[in-house]
Amino acid sequence: MNLDWTALGQVAAVSLAVTVAVVAVFALGVLGLARYDGAREEAGGTSALGLTQAGLCFVACAAVVAYGIYLIVPQFH
Repeated sequence: MNLDWTALGQVAAVSLAVTVAVVAVFALGVLGLARYDGAREEAGGTSALGLTQAGLCFVACAAVVAYGIYLIVPQFH
């Protein structure tokens, strides 16, 4: 049995990088929700920027998850 260690290392590196990126984007979404809630409590109004940031970040995370499921499930191909 012969393993291509370079390919295994590349897969591991890309997996780690994508995982860190998704976690960072999700954290930015949570930050957007916190800004939205903070603006609502503080001034009695709402912050559309915080809500938009949260929505975009969560949609991006959902897209990455959906793409991963698409790659894993053979019936989707």
